[in-house]
Parts: sequence; structure tokens; C-alpha cells
Amino acid sequence: MTSKPRLKLGSHLVPGLAAVALFFVMALAFAGASFPSPEGFGPNANVTASIGYAMFDLTDFGSIGSEGFLAAFIIIAIVLDAAIDAAVFLAKREEDGSVVTALTDGGRDLLKGSGAERGDGRSGSDEESPSNWTGGDE
Repeated sequence: MTSKPRLKLGSHLVPGLAAVALFFVMALAFAGASFPSPEGFGPNANVTASIGYAMFDLTDFGSIGSEGFLAAFIIIAIVLDAAIDAAVFLAKREEDGSVVTALTDGGRDLLKGSGAERGDGRSGSDEESPSNWTGGDE
């Protein structure tokens, strides 16, 4: 005989109820917030040039007042570069002590130099090389 599911009450519900309460508090705060009317920039304001001048702390040349933020720009660039380096590092796999990367040719390892031995007795420039593929059913 099966029974109906029952609601298990207890202290394990506190984090969920806190999240729902926080959602309602933030929804009320955002719904009740007032913002001034948008003003925009003048007809001759060059926004792109002003951002470029602000990056290098040349705020005297820009037509829109801003603060220089070259240090923040460089820090963000370094962090993004480190993230890309980490992604490449994590994407490499090692199998049997050799590094396997995404650089393969149809599942085969790419060869360094032309005519190198592939380990199966054949050279790297035989009839199976991509330069000899015709793409048709011959």
C-alpha cells in the first residue's frame, strides 16, 4: 500500500526560507527605488574617445568627464590572461606519460617535420595525408 507524500518540517527548511525572505526584501527595495530621468550626452560628445583617454589617464582631452582607470584595465587584462592560461592547462590530458592536446589530425597525433616516422613503420607523407584526400568516393 502506498502512502501520500508528507511534508517533513524541521530546521533543514531554514536556509530556503531565508532565501525566499531575502528575495522579497530585495524585490521590495528594487521596486520602491526611484531613479532620476536619463540625461544622455551632448550632441558633439565623443564617448569612445573619452573612454580611451580615461584608460590612459588623459582626462583633459576627453569631452566627457571621467576618471582614469588604467590600473583597473591592466589588472583585468592580467586576470583574464591567467584564466585563459589556466583553461589551456586544464584542457591538456596525459595518457601513458605523453601529453595529448587538441592538435590532432583525425584522431592521429600531428607529426613534427615532414617524413617523420609515425611509429607504425610508415612515413608521415604517405597516401593517407590530408593533402592527398580528394573528398570523393573513389
